[in-house]
Amino acid sequence: MADKPTIPRQKVWDGPTRLFHWLLAGLFFFSWWTAVNRLMDWHRASGLTILGLLVFRLWWGFAGSETARFTSFIKGPKAILSYASGLFGRSHQLAFGHNPLGAVSVAAMLLALVAQVGLGLFAMDTDGIESGPLARFVSFEFAQATGELHETSFRILLVLVGLHIAAILFYLAVKHVNLMRPMVTGYRLGTGSGPADGISPVPISRFLVGVALAGAVVGAVIIAGG
Repeated sequence: MADKPTIPRQKVWDGPTRLFHWLLAGLFFFSWWTAVNRLMDWHRASGLTILGLLVFRLWWGFAGSETARFTSFIKGPKAILSYASGLFGRSHQLAFGHNPLGAVSVAAMLLALVAQVGLGLFAMDTDGIESGPLARFVSFEFAQATGELHETSFRILLVLVGLHIAAILFYLAVKHVNLMRPMVTGYRLGTGSGPADGISPVPISRFLVGVALAGAVVGAVIIAGG
């Protein structure tokens, strides 16, 4: 019996990028749950952890592997329109990492998360009981207004997350491409654009620098908040 042909694999996501993705997804839900149930100590802890993740991701967007770097996936309007126009064509090829449309979603969610966490640091509820760690550095009125914006930005995030999930389901149902598997394993079956073997290894020292930066920022916020 002839051996079954081996399907080539291409590594598209490094470990830190995947870890960031799933930790962020879990903490996003946890932050919502703790806010709904008024578990504000846990809510603040979750928010500070997300802050650390965002600091790391911003660093990793410059120091990480090819597909993690902002310069590799953030494209201009021409590239976005070109990708969108060929989405249903027979010659459509999967991008190496984020495609130009997906990059818009990723960039929007990262910016919205930065705004959400930043607002949460200075936010205060309408009763003036619960507040973010840096609320004492701003006026009562400003902190309350920030708290309202914190809730508004969360609604925007829900829309962006919904669009992100819809895109994943579209690729699965229409293009028959599972985008979730590579974000779990790091690899996709077959090869597309990019190097045949996929991304190159990144020195662990860059990862450790990112962790140190994240810890320093979160630690500074905790100390400043007293």
